[in-house]
Amino acid sequence: MNKISKKFQNIFSKISLQNQILFAKHLAVMLQSGMPLLDCLMMLKKQQKKSKTFSRILDQIIKDIDEGQFLSTSLERYQKIFGELFINVVRVGEASGTLPENLNFIVDELQKKQALNRKIKGAMVYPIIVLIAVFAIVGILIFVVFPKILPLFNTLHIQLPITTRILLVSYTFASQNWLLLILGVLAIVIIFWLLLKNKKIKFAYHYLLLKTPFLGSIITNINMANFTRTLSLLLKSGVKIVEGLDISARTMSNLVYQKELKKVAAEITGGGQISQYLSKRPDLFPTILSQMIEVGENTGNLSQTLLYLNNFYENEVDEISKNLSTIVEPILLIVMGLIVGFVALAIIMPIYQLTQTLSH
Repeated sequence: MNKISKKFQNIFSKISLQNQILFAKHLAVMLQSGMPLLDCLMMLKKQQKKSKTFSRILDQIIKDIDEGQFLSTSLERYQKIFGELFINVVRVGEASGTLPENLNFIVDELQKKQALNRKIKGAMVYPIIVLIAVFAIVGILIFVVFPKILPLFNTLHIQLPITTRILLVSYTFASQNWLLLILGVLAIVIIFWLLLKNKKIKFAYHYLLLKTPFLGSIITNINMANFTRTLSLLLKSGVKIVEGLDISARTMSNLVYQKELKKVAAEITGGGQISQYLSKRPDLFPTILSQMIEVGENTGNLSQTLLYLNNFYENEVDEISKNLSTIVEPILLIVMGLIVGFVALAIIMPIYQLTQTLSH
């Protein structure tokens, strides 16, 4: 990719999934009505009012098409935006003369991806709200209530409880070194982000996530839903199995699954079957996946089998997301109770001891 296209890709780094869906859907409808591709793109450009970024992308695509380039070639300028799946399905559609149909496949894929993302984000809302509430309550107790009664504690001639002493030391340290604490947290976040830029460290991190109880199961189901949906779409749109596996690998967000799917593609090139390899890695690929893919391979109906598996895993993710608040709620409530209880005891116990002393 030349310097200009790289510059474009850096500038146009954010296009919403909804904009991509509308672009593919409207383009498919216009092409099916018999409009030339260039006219379709110019009309889409006129309709594009909300996103100036996307409008500029369409300007470049129109220019490329007018100069005789393929749509897929122009989209390659923005590979980080549209992704390999979008571009390759368009390329196959152009080569086979089925571009409108392939664009509709893309619309279905992006809509499913959007729905899955919404389910995952929705499942995280409740835990985040509870955590914010915990930090807010603890913050009020420590930084509003505690400073007002701190002078009283300093004048008491009694042995303060261990909880109060811990809170007193923590408050003193935080109030005197708050800037260092903030800088320390920022430094940890930046170091962690930089470490994940290293592919080996990121791979190890992704592997660790997969082995984490409960979280690993969620990540596996999400990746299986993405894998089966992507490969099914590619096969349905006319992509060869080996190329489909290779593209599917590059679209996976988890590096462990990226590596494994590339190995599957290599094995298929050598004459093997997908199911044979997957069955050797039950820790990453559930048994039902390899068994159903074997059925699809033997019946010559792999695309439909993958579609069935995609529905299965999306339902699994849906169930997990619905039950996540039920599972996480008691854990969060216990943690919240322990933290708030500790702070409350640290404040109340000295006062109680003082009243007991005065009453005697």
